[in-house]
Amino acid sequence: MARPPDDGVPFGDTGAFRPTRQRPVRVRSRNMPADAHFDPHRHPSAQLAYCASGIVQVRAAAPDRASGEVTYIVPPSRAVWIAPHAVHAIHVLEHAQLRTVYIDASVTPPGWSGCRMLVVSPLLRELVAALDRPELPREREKLLEGLVLDELQGAATQDLGVPLPPAQTGDKRLRALCDAVLRAPAERATLAQWAADVGASERTMARLFRDELGTSYQRWRQQAVIAHALPLLARGLPVSQVAAATGYASDSAFTAMFKAAMGQAPSEFRKT
Repeated sequence: MARPPDDGVPFGDTGAFRPTRQRPVRVRSRNMPADAHFDPHRHPSAQLAYCASGIVQVRAAAPDRASGEVTYIVPPSRAVWIAPHAVHAIHVLEHAQLRTVYIDASVTPPGWSGCRMLVVSPLLRELVAALDRPELPREREKLLEGLVLDELQGAATQDLGVPLPPAQTGDKRLRALCDAVLRAPAERATLAQWAADVGASERTMARLFRDELGTSYQRWRQQAVIAHALPLLARGLPVSQVAAATGYASDSAFTAMFKAAMGQAPSEFRKT
């Protein structure tokens, strides 16, 4: 794959873990303290950002809005696929065992541009751990590489990213509203109330959500609430506390929303 035009975004240093056609899947493990971060960068290869433990936040360029971005909160049961050359940044929210899987562009699944959140199956988790072992015989490594690629192609995806408008070129009112909701996920204000706070009409803000983010306010807020809830559940907080922290008056209402979006109840998610 050709290198894109120079836009000032540096290439990340994969060092000895750089994948090649001969060794297309490489795993790099690092123990990262809370609040560690990697500034915006890109790789010629694809990347799977996955934590064996802990929680990270991944910010990546939105695939269908060249200058916008999507924020993913990534617990151990999920991973973020980052396509070759996609600009991204990583922030460690809780001490994490970060396992970065670098994948040569020659073997990336067809059509996998941009970024997406994947469900990490128990098999994929064990395959990545097996590839991370030192002095692995090449024949075994080749077998594991093929299994990793096969498991990736069959992995379930979840539309859990929280899109944000471009910081520099997007509508400032939309950005201010999104930032305000993210700062106060328990606030149950209507779109009309949020719109008044940023000096716009409800109709104008609904149009901006549709035009700049490709979604409705209701759908966007649900994604923001789930992103806030995931790390709380991963820490083992009771569902009642997580429901209250995200603005739900009852456990049942929160559980119904979470199950509809995630395909499993909050109590089941915590076991994955």
